[in-house]
Parts: sequence; C-alpha cells; structure tokens
Amino acid sequence: MVKKMQKSAATGDKSAAHLSGTVKESAQQIWLAGLGAFSKAQEEGGKVFETLVKEGLSIQRKTQAAAEEKISEATNKMATMATDISSKASGQWDKLENIFEDRVSKALNKLGVPSAKDIDVLIARIDELNRNVASLSAKAKAAPATKPATKAAAKPAAKRTAARKTA
Repeated sequence: MVKKMQKSAATGDKSAAHLSGTVKESAQQIWLAGLGAFSKAQEEGGKVFETLVKEGLSIQRKTQAAAEEKISEATNKMATMATDISSKASGQWDKLENIFEDRVSKALNKLGVPSAKDIDVLIARIDELNRNVASLSAKAKAAPATKPATKAAAKPAAKRTAARKTA
C-alpha cells in the first residue's frame, strides 16, 4: 500500500506540474490577448471616437430640428387660441359696455339730465336761432339807414313849419 501511494504521489506531482504549466500558459495567453485588445483599442479607438462624435452630432441636429418644429407648432396653436379668446372676450366686453351705457342713460334720463341727442338738438336749435338773429340784425342795420334819412328830412321840415307858424 505504501508503494501504491508513492506511485500515486509521483504521478500526482507530474500531473500537478503539468496542470501548473497549463495554467501559466493560459494566463500568459490571456495577458497577451488583453494587450492585443488594448493595442487595437488604441489604434481604432480614435476612429471609433470620431465616428461616435459624428453620429452624436447627427442625432443632436435631428432632435433639435424636431424640437424646434414642435415648439413652432405649439406657438402657432397658442397664438390661435389667444386670438380666439381675445375676440370672444372683446365681444363680451362690448355687450357689457352696451348694457352699462343703457342703464346709465336710463338713470340719467330719470334724473332729468339731458342726453347727448337732446344736447345735439339744442345746439342745432341755437345755431338756427343765431342765424335768424344775424339775419334780423342785418335787416335792422339796413332798414335804419334809410329811415333816419327820411326822419332827418322830416324834422327840419317840421321845424320850418313850426317856425313859420310862430312868425
């Protein structure tokens, strides 16, 4: 039995040495493969990096164009909505303003305050009266110029007649 163990120990040493050599060889190959990959990455890394930058730039431009388009659409929609709301609001303000004006004019009318139409009628009547007064003044100025001449002529004649009677 001792001989058998010595034989298996001797065989185990050979197999352990063989296994150790195989592991060293595998580790060496893995190390060399890593160095090769690193070298390739250095050589082609710059090219890959430049390619990635170009692709990123292209994607960025596409997304910016899409974003600007969406912003433009949203701006147009908001402008349209604002215009619609503004027109509806102004229509409502016009209605409110008309109602307010009607109520104020009714209240002023009840208090006896003349309306703008009443004042316009009065102004037209005053203008007409001014024209009539002006035409009458013109006639009056023209008429006294002829009457005093007859009165002046009549007065000396009357004085002469009175002077004759006393004489």
